[in-house]
Amino acid sequence: MSNFFASRLGIAIVAFVATALGVTALVLLWEGARGLGHRLRVRSQLQRLRGTRAEPRGEGPGLLRPERARLEWLEPLLLRLPHRRDLEHLLQQADVDWGVGALLLVSSGSGLAAWVFVMVLTQSGVWALFVGAVGALIPWLYLRRRKRKRLAEFEERFPEAIDLLGRSIRAGHAFQTGLQTIAEESPEPVSGEFRQVFEEQKFGLPLRESLLGLGDRVELVDVRMFITSVLIQRESGGNLAENLDNLSGIIRERFKFRRTLRTHTAQGRITGYVLAGAPIAAGLGMYLLNPEYERLLFIEPLGRVMLLVGVVMQVIGFLIVRRIVDIEF
Repeated sequence: MSNFFASRLGIAIVAFVATALGVTALVLLWEGARGLGHRLRVRSQLQRLRGTRAEPRGEGPGLLRPERARLEWLEPLLLRLPHRRDLEHLLQQADVDWGVGALLLVSSGSGLAAWVFVMVLTQSGVWALFVGAVGALIPWLYLRRRKRKRLAEFEERFPEAIDLLGRSIRAGHAFQTGLQTIAEESPEPVSGEFRQVFEEQKFGLPLRESLLGLGDRVELVDVRMFITSVLIQRESGGNLAENLDNLSGIIRERFKFRRTLRTHTAQGRITGYVLAGAPIAAGLGMYLLNPEYERLLFIEPLGRVMLLVGVVMQVIGFLIVRRIVDIEF
């Protein structure tokens, strides 16, 4: 029995690795073939747009809209895909050079690899479908995590950028010069976002459109407050440098309150992690002490159902605890 299980495990690992390598090879080959075409498109756009105004936001690819990886043979199907704009928006916020087609390809490949691994290992269609669905979600979870991390970095460095802009305006420079200063002296991702705003201004896009585009890419309350402050000052006048100083102070106070709040909710977060990890640790310990006893859960149909229900309930409980301690303000 042990040799049979070990041989099946080896076959499952080989099948998983082969599937993953196959998908990776397809993506790498497509990336290499795309590189030359991308450079030629950029060169033609530069020649076509030299001496002309930039395209308005949301119309066509444009020079100022990042060119993302695309699968040409999938484009007719992707045009009919619902929520395609939302997917493109997620890719832009995560700052990855993927297209919607690449995202779907990677997601399908990871799901297929996980399905093959579990199917060969357990011969259980229910478990294979469940793990395959989880595997297909991995690229999406990666993008959402990358988006949250990037927004957190932007939010942390945003007050310094506002102070830099306020000092530039107070020194007598134009607003566009202040944007250029932020793009040159601030760290990423702040510099990249403001560099795009500055480039759009340089190509003639209205300030309102550029700032609204910044708000679409960076979905933060602080950024919306900044955009509102600048647009109101442009329409009704006022001391923009003083407004920016006040806004910077408000953002720093919010950060201080957030750190205090995280300190008070630390015990709840740790409790959630312990409750989620305790069954896994208990299962591993039981497997080390008596492998034959626990192996019944993977062989018997009722045991597989019990494991599946247990995993689902663990995930739901962990998400509930996270939701309780995640206080938005």
